[in-house]
This record gives sequence, structure tokens and C-alpha cells, in this order.
Amino acid sequence: MISLEPVAVPGAPLARRNPVAKLAAGLIFSFLLVASLDPVAPAIAIAVELALLPLFGIRYRVLARRALPLLAGAVGILVTLLLFAADRTGRVLWEAGPLLVTSGVLVTALGLVLRMLAVALPGVIVFATTDPTDLADALVQNAKAPARFAIGALAAFRLVPLLGQDWQMLTMARRARGVDAGRNPLARLRLFVSTAFALLVGAIRRGTRLAVAMDARGFDAGIPRTVARRQVFGPADWLLIVGAAALAGGALAVSVALGTFRPLIG
Repeated sequence: MISLEPVAVPGAPLARRNPVAKLAAGLIFSFLLVASLDPVAPAIAIAVELALLPLFGIRYRVLARRALPLLAGAVGILVTLLLFAADRTGRVLWEAGPLLVTSGVLVTALGLVLRMLAVALPGVIVFATTDPTDLADALVQNAKAPARFAIGALAAFRLVPLLGQDWQMLTMARRARGVDAGRNPLARLRLFVSTAFALLVGAIRRGTRLAVAMDARGFDAGIPRTVARRQVFGPADWLLIVGAAALAGGALAVSVALGTFRPLIG
């Protein structure tokens, strides 16, 4: 079952911050790390993120479970680059037949994988500590986002867990009709594609009904809407944004000082 509900301790210092502030801090932190291709800056950023995790009220085991698809993707990228990278410069570290791993390939692969993790982890942390309803309210009140967009995003968050239920229902319905791939890998792939297409069609139909229902409730009328839950954006929230920018800038400064900084452009 897919779940997007917050898993952090509600009373944690950084988990209580405004959702827009956490989202802005995560975006700024990630954006600055994209500027470098070296592995030093993202490695420092990952260490900082893991060190600050208790302040968000998230247990390391919970973060590992939430970030499991991200870790699997990182391993896949690392193996792919080590096997098929065109640039084989640097000292030879390991050679086995056609497989040749050099220091240049290893640095490039580690830099890409670590940067991906450093950029994606703030997003995982933000959404693991933020209630979707609070995020929608903060987007409308603090970021001045249109109510149609914010409530639509909230509805999308609430409907994502239904995808797991729909997938299970489609699979059970096809099995009841005798449609089963057995041990045939090609039949399994064909069945997976057809089930995914049916799930996509169902999601589009549900989204269309949701859009019609929102229009019927006046979300496209342009009339200012009242709010039931106030979202306060205070000095502590600004401090979180400034701190995120300072930490990302510090990681880049250490990379420049060590002479490993490799700009993305230039």
C-alpha cells in the first residue's frame, strides 16, 4: 500500500515548521547542489541531511524504507555507469575481461549517484514530515498559489494510495477470469503492461470526475475563498530557508577549497 501520510514525530523542532518553508528550503538546498559534478559536495550534503534527521523527528529506519526505491535507482545508475561509461580515463582500479573500472569512471559515477541522493533526500524528508492538507493550506495562504491548484494537488496526494488498491483489484479480477501469466516471463510482461494501462485509464477517469466536482463547487469562479486552518510563516521558517542555503553553500565551499569542484556548466 502506498502511503503519503507524515511519519515524523509531530513535536520535532523542524517538523513543526511551515510546509512552504520546508518545501522552499528543500528546493534551495537541492538547487545549489546541482551546480557541481564532484562527489565531495553531495557527500557532505548527505551527511548534513542525515545528521539533521532527528530534528525532523524521523527515524533512520523509516527514512530507509521511504527511500528504498531511490536507493535501488542509485545502485542501478552506479552499475550502469561502471559498465558502459565511455570515458575510461584515470588509473585502472579493476579489470576483468571486458569490464574495466578506472578512477575517472568511479569518480564520475559516485558524483552522479551521490548528487542524486543529496538532491532527492530533502524531498523525501519534506513530504515525510508534512501533512498534505497543511501543505495545501500553506500554498494558498503563504505562497499565494491558486486554490484550484492547491486543492487539486491535495486531492492527488489523497488519491495516490488508491492506486495500490486498484492494482490489487485488477490483478484479482483477471485471476478470477483465468488470466494468469504463470512462469512465462513474456506473458508476465504483457500482463503487467495491460494492467498498467488499465490503471492509467482509471486514474484519468477519476481525475476527470474530480475536476468536474471542483468546478461545480466554485473552484474556478475567481471568488476569494476563506480558510479554516491558519498557517503562520514566522521568523523560524525564514531561518530554516536561510540555514538550508548556508549549508548547501558551505558544502560547495568545502568542495572548492579541496580543489574537487567541477562546475556543471563550463
